[in-house]
Amino acid sequence: MNETIIREQMCDVCHKMWQLGWVAANDGNVSARLSDGSFLATPTGISKSFITPEKIVKINAKGEVIEAIDGHKPSSEIKMHLRCYEERPDVSAVVHAHPPTATGYAVANKALDGYTMIEAVIAVGSVPVTPYGTPSTYEVPEAITPYLKEHDVMLLQNHGALTVGADIITAYYRMETLELWAKISLTAHLLGGEKEISRGNIDRLCGMREQYGVTGKHPGYKKYPYGNE
Repeated sequence: MNETIIREQMCDVCHKMWQLGWVAANDGNVSARLSDGSFLATPTGISKSFITPEKIVKINAKGEVIEAIDGHKPSSEIKMHLRCYEERPDVSAVVHAHPPTATGYAVANKALDGYTMIEAVIAVGSVPVTPYGTPSTYEVPEAITPYLKEHDVMLLQNHGALTVGADIITAYYRMETLELWAKISLTAHLLGGEKEISRGNIDRLCGMREQYGVTGKHPGYKKYPYGNE
């Protein structure tokens, strides 16, 4: 996929996140890995509703600016993005946002680790809450590193959510799945509690990932906390 298309997709994702209320003011950031080893990243200090292809910054693996207009710089959260790429050669896009319901779980320090919704079991598996880290520091990359081995979706404690994918659309879809699952889980809690899927059916659902062409990592049944047979 050429750089022009990737820039356009990044803008589409930024605009959708703003329209959905997943980001406010200058919140959130999106990045993508290019075939030459450089990266595209959303600039700091600009609302995602105002992002256009030419405003996206090109950087190297150290986070240094290669190409940018008007002195734009990448978000200070780029350290978190670059760590994802370092740890996961299969990842070519990273999305960070604050979807309200999912972020509510992050603020409450409650993982979405019940295998209760079919689509979420297939697409993402359990979603952990990573330890607290101060934004723009290396605390955040260090906090997420242990989880990247098995998870494509994470809640950042007291902060928001992070998704990775083989491409920008996949990473965005995972954020959509996360927020919908969080809404459904909260509703189920209000209605008396979630009902877990049986282990046999969980195994069947996980086995369908290849059939559906789902890429990335999955924690599998061993992360399932309930032991429901």
